[in-house]
Amino acid sequence: METCRRFLLLPGLLGSIFLIMFFYQWDMSNENRAERTDQELRQQLLRETCDGNKEAFSEGKHSLEDMTDKELENLIVDDNHGIIYCYIPKVACTNWKRVMFVLNQSEPYDDPSSVPSDLVHVPKMFTLLNSFPRTEMKAKLKHYTKFLFVRDPFVRLISAYRDKFVRHNEYYYEKFGRNILRLYGNQSDPPKTVDEAFASGVRPSFYNFIQYLLDPQTVKKEPFEPHWRQMTRLCHPCLIQYDFVGHQETLQEDAELLLKTLKLEDDIKFPPSYENMTSTSSVLDWFRTVPLEDRRKLYKLYKWDFRSFGY
Repeated sequence: METCRRFLLLPGLLGSIFLIMFFYQWDMSNENRAERTDQELRQQLLRETCDGNKEAFSEGKHSLEDMTDKELENLIVDDNHGIIYCYIPKVACTNWKRVMFVLNQSEPYDDPSSVPSDLVHVPKMFTLLNSFPRTEMKAKLKHYTKFLFVRDPFVRLISAYRDKFVRHNEYYYEKFGRNILRLYGNQSDPPKTVDEAFASGVRPSFYNFIQYLLDPQTVKKEPFEPHWRQMTRLCHPCLIQYDFVGHQETLQEDAELLLKTLKLEDDIKFPPSYENMTSTSSVLDWFRTVPLEDRRKLYKLYKWDFRSFGY
């Protein structure tokens, strides 16, 4: 009788095990599908935006031949791993440059976090795509894995302002800050040095910075500085078909997925984000001083960044 009871219980036990295994596999496959879907949705949005607005978006440029070497200066090439990374200032580019730097060293790779941030911003530290002849550029763009990371355009502007004008930065004060104060900050004779400016508590306000960006004369004189230049103008996603589009808002998850895609997840770890990072939730606080009409103009100025990357 006991043997019979055990026999009858066996199918139930096996059924439970089967159900547990089934739901575990279903959950894992769903997780993988979700990962793929994020990338697929981003790629689809990018294609649709490009296809629907090709002329306006690419400013009349249709291929690599239409682009100058200057316009390709943000594309870093790693021939050893077949990678091309388009870096965008204020979108985790220091940490991604650390990763690219380490990948160019011998194995086992150092921890990217150990690489000094100043080192990866030294000119000519990396091999750039524009250093190759056009035929080689084409071949690399066709066969290498190309990636970029993007960010909410307004949050990126806040981050740029904080980094270059709130912090003590001699170059940016003398190159941009002093002129911004003179033109938009009601300062006919602003302090000549950043030390004098900080000592007297004078600095461009966030709204002064926005006024500078919106002034038609700004872009007439020269292209936007890369820290606030449009992301689409830095990486040209309608002319270069990227294989991976990461978001700052999901940086750690996206970095992990990308390294897994590149089969590097066991060799290298992406550095953790720092706590003082500008958050999306702070946008309203920063923009309180910016009139609604100017916010609309600013959106129009960065429209293709918003539309291309789903912000």
